[in-house]
Amino acid sequence: AVKETEPLQKLYNLLEAKEFQTRMEGVALLLDLCKTRPLLISTNIVQIFDYFILRIGDTHKKVKQQALDVLSQIIDFLEDGLNPVIIPLVEGITNNLNSKDPRVYAAA
Repeated sequence: AVKETEPLQKLYNLLEAKEFQTRMEGVALLLDLCKTRPLLISTNIVQIFDYFILRIGDTHKKVKQQALDVLSQIIDFLEDGLNPVIIPLVEGITNNLNSKDPRVYAAA
């Protein structure tokens, strides 16, 4: 069980870090885990997305843009595994449709 919690704890720590570069590492790690361990992600999807959805609304536009870009790739890996988090996910994406940054808006 420790092997299962280690990557998740690392992911949570990165996603809620103070430095925007570290939060971007967390977003990249989530994508990597979706590719390499989709079952781990889909089993813990609600907990993981509690952290990830915050990055979709991040105060730093680079983090926000990367999170939205990664989300489009995650959908391919998780498909129906996203069902439990679809409503907060749509809310997070919708909030970015008002973005003044054209790249963030386009990603949303």
